[in-house]
Amino acid sequence: MGFFSSNKSTFPWQELTSMEQLQSLLDSDSKFILFKHSTRCSISSFAKRNFEKEFNLESAIPCYYLDLIAFRELSNEIASQLKIQHQSPQAFLIDNKHVIYHASHESIDGNEINNLL
Repeated sequence: MGFFSSNKSTFPWQELTSMEQLQSLLDSDSKFILFKHSTRCSISSFAKRNFEKEFNLESAIPCYYLDLIAFRELSNEIASQLKIQHQSPQAFLIDNKHVIYHASHESIDGNEINNLL
């Protein structure tokens, strides 16, 4: 890897980009992870990288990524519907329409989420 090599993630994120997609997720009975990330914040980038290292991909749970700079309205809607104040970065584990884990900043712990699955 050279000095100017790309630092792109190979984590299998599914991008969250529309209100319809969000509503479909929140209305479903499924289990999923939602990660709100600020692409302008080094703390958010650090938390995202740590999550990607810690989280066990063998769990086969869908992981959704929200670029909250590009989709701030979706971020606000998440805060409103889940009744959890907006933070950045912020991670949620949602199961059957219930938030069973949420954390922000350095408190985001992929291992803790693994233990809840």
